Amino acid sequence: MCAGLALALAACGGAEEDPDAGTNGVGKLTPAKIRKKTLAAADGAGSVHVSGKLVSGRSTYELDMQLAQNGGKGTVSTKDTTFSLLRIDRSLWVKADTDFWAHQKGSSPSKSDTAAAAKLDGKYVKVPYEDRTYKQFSGFTEKDPLLDTLLTLHGGLSRGAHGSLDGTRTIRLAAARGNGGTLDVSLEGEPYPLRLQRAGGAGVVTFEDWGEHIELERPDDDKVVDYGESLGSGN
Repeated sequence: MCAGLALALAACGGAEEDPDAGTNGVGKLTPAKIRKKTLAAADGAGSVHVSGKLVSGRSTYELDMQLAQNGGKGTVSTKDTTFSLLRIDRSLWVKADTDFWAHQKGSSPSKSDTAAAAKLDGKYVKVPYEDRTYKQFSGFTEKDPLLDTLLTLHGGLSRGAHGSLDGTRTIRLAAARGNGGTLDVSLEGEPYPLRLQRAGGAGVVTFEDWGEHIELERPDDDKVVDYGESLGSGN
């Protein structure tokens, strides 16, 4: 009964549903063009919420950072500790517990180191811009450089399967057949990157809340410790 009737063919299962119908259309592009549009969308967004696990060398980090153009805030965890970061323009603060600050002096802090570190517990310690540790900490709060590092795929690109993340339709990019990492890209609205599986099992990172306002406020003065030009130069 379906023969010769296009509408009836669809009803009878003779035609497949277009997985890109009603999307932003990037799922139909070549892998290289999908990647280009994805990076452009990420670069053009004023903010993003980045969370997940990063493996770098022998270190593993758990990130939960909200990043804007003029700064960022959130937490970074390792197997040993968790610390909070807040950056507004060039001003950077780190908040952590006694153990974190004690071990900044070395793996085996002395009693005096621990006593000094106890004074910093729960305080926002301002990191001088000229201090060598500034770049180490601030890198977690800088949207564009961090995304440039994270959104790297290694190897030839291929277009993977359509899927969904939290109800958002996606298209997957794979590098080196997935061995060089995979990236799930939104098919709704702007083609933002939504989830990255890093190459070599180096972690999974999700990207949310693209373009949403992030409130960055300076901590109250009574909660700040400022050592001046060199971190930890005072007591």
